[in-house]
Amino acid sequence: MQDATTFPPDSASSGLRPDRPTMVLLNPRAAGGQAAALAHPVRQWLASYAPGVALVESDSIERSRATLQCLPRSSRVVLIGGDGTLHHMLPVLLTHRLALGVVPLGGGNDTARALGVAGLPWPKALELALTGPTRRMDVGEMVTPKQRVPFFSSLAAGFDAAVAMRALAGPRWLDGMPRYLWATMAELASLRTHRIRIALDGEPRYDDEAIFASVLNTRSYGSGMTAVPGARVGDGKLDLLVAGRFGRIGALSMLPRLVKGTHLPHAKIHTWPFQTMQFESDKELPLAADGEPLQPLRRFEVRVRAAAVRVVSAKRQRRPQAEASSPPVSESAPA
Repeated sequence: MQDATTFPPDSASSGLRPDRPTMVLLNPRAAGGQAAALAHPVRQWLASYAPGVALVESDSIERSRATLQCLPRSSRVVLIGGDGTLHHMLPVLLTHRLALGVVPLGGGNDTARALGVAGLPWPKALELALTGPTRRMDVGEMVTPKQRVPFFSSLAAGFDAAVAMRALAGPRWLDGMPRYLWATMAELASLRTHRIRIALDGEPRYDDEAIFASVLNTRSYGSGMTAVPGARVGDGKLDLLVAGRFGRIGALSMLPRLVKGTHLPHAKIHTWPFQTMQFESDKELPLAADGEPLQPLRRFEVRVRAAAVRVVSAKRQRRPQAEASSPPVSESAPA
């Protein structure tokens, strides 16, 4: 772990001054519990460079959400953790219109990749998260008659959701993409196809066998697998990725191409951008949002919530002018 004193801020030495009420929330369970060791150096860093900014540690989803709900609306919250941490806090970010900064510390970090902060040393990521300008980011939302589940990066259905769940229970000595690759190899033994029917923006699009159908907001999922190279988090759309009828050998041969992002030309791989999706399967499919397991379902809808949340990004926003002027989708109840 880098010593915080070796990374003084680039800003004035008198201390950083966030432009709004700000809190830093650390999930000590992130990265298999490694995040707990970061609490002391982060607290020292804040005392030296951002006095007045509080660090809160919480390993409870309920307590963390309650803490964020106490912040004034439009405050800035810096989350230290992985995709799971971001996913579980997203409902409060939406309902309280909180701006988000990310210090990535997890096994996936695909949302952090999309924001250009995944490779930063934590003090640099923390400085940017505290004071960097914000931009609007789309989020996805799975909708059923009983629940609404927003997600930052991805909603996986089928084989890749089963892989995500296996990765969560995988060996702690594996991290990042190696863990996802291990989970993929282990899950191939029980590979199966499902008959699925999908309509996009009201038009029938797919009616056939498939091993998975995933919705991407970011370019990557599974700890950096470039699933949809053309996906953008601010274009007002989501992207559907479907893998058709593959056997074990065929799926195994596609894995290196998926990692490299060269899988799209394959005849059994399909991708389409959309704003609304209706999904139906012959049987209940495993589901995972941002790598976090959900209850298996046969039917659900997915929609984009355009420009729904403000995020600190190290990347410049590229958004068509016509879409940039569109109002955000109205807020809905949290999951």
